[in-house]
Amino acid sequence: MLKRVNWKSVFKCFAWIVCLGGIVTLMSFVSVKKNTVKVTNIKILIPGADNFIEREEIDAILKQSEGQLIGRNLEGINLHAIEDKIKANPYIAMATIYADMDGVIHIEISQRQPLLRIISSSGQDFYIDKNGLKMPVSPNFTANVVVANGRILEHFSGKVDTLITKMASDLYKTALFLKKDSLWDAQIEQIFVNDKDDIELIPRVGNQRIILGNADSLQTKMTNLMTFYKEAMPKVGWDTYKTINIKYTNQIVCEKNNPDPVLGSAGKAKPAKPTIASAKKVMDSLIKVEIAAELRNNPEAVAVSSSPEKKNNPPAGKIASKPAMAIAKHVIAKPVKAKVRPAIVKPKWSGVKPVKVTPKDKVIPKDKKIHKTVKPVVPAQ
Repeated sequence: MLKRVNWKSVFKCFAWIVCLGGIVTLMSFVSVKKNTVKVTNIKILIPGADNFIEREEIDAILKQSEGQLIGRNLEGINLHAIEDKIKANPYIAMATIYADMDGVIHIEISQRQPLLRIISSSGQDFYIDKNGLKMPVSPNFTANVVVANGRILEHFSGKVDTLITKMASDLYKTALFLKKDSLWDAQIEQIFVNDKDDIELIPRVGNQRIILGNADSLQTKMTNLMTFYKEAMPKVGWDTYKTINIKYTNQIVCEKNNPDPVLGSAGKAKPAKPTIASAKKVMDSLIKVEIAAELRNNPEAVAVSSSPEKKNNPPAGKIASKPAMAIAKHVIAKPVKAKVRPAIVKPKWSGVKPVKVTPKDKVIPKDKKIHKTVKPVVPAQ
């Protein structure tokens, strides 16, 4: 008879009874202790970098719902009601409230994390958080998120609500995809919805607009764009294209920003503007040709210009700055005088000795005559 008893089941039932008895006993002690424990402190923990909620606002909610808490018995405080009041705040996603036996009330708050800021066509301004719920903007804090504007017809009532239109859902999916990738999160700074209901991405680097279309096949579209960035952009430049259309999954259509300034309307290359160095070379060659031609036509100038002094020559800079023909004529028409030692010329025999002339500053009266003895001079052999 004893062999038929299942002792394993008996031990399990006994263990459960002991556990339940212990829990009941512990709860009775807790309830007794709770009647005597008073609130000594309130600790509020708000993790995260966003500051939509401050401690002062939580204190205001506590006072509004339960009044003054410190000094009161824990038994007379409804912690669940306080938790519901805190959760009603549109910037709070989750709130946990509990009290320990030392009389300390712990409040742990998790804020909503905005993902996208929407400025609708009607002028409404609100956020969309990571869970796809609308939340109002805060006068105390501005989140660093992507801004979407343009033809957006989403309406916001001021309370936390779900998305209504398909365009708002596509914007949420696009912003969520960009946030997950560190490169696109840094590159894309704005989202715009044009009149054709196409989503356009505005990058930080480059002046072009990326036409995304809708949020379908986002992975394929952005992979094609990444390939285009790696292969084409380094060759053509970041400011070459006005738009990059990736709305078609199998191709990328680009529109140039401006026509190539080197090519004309017929596709022929325009002549490049001469630089200062090239203009100087052309001018020097023209001057040399004109001077050589002038020297061939006027051989007398060769003897004159063969031994001029360097200090009387015109500076090279002045010659290069004038037209070639004018400079050539100027150089030949005004040759530099050379210092030539005068040759000694012997006078021919005239039979009389030359008379010494009186200086110009002395005036001789007309009535006086000068008589000189003239001796014959033998001419030199």
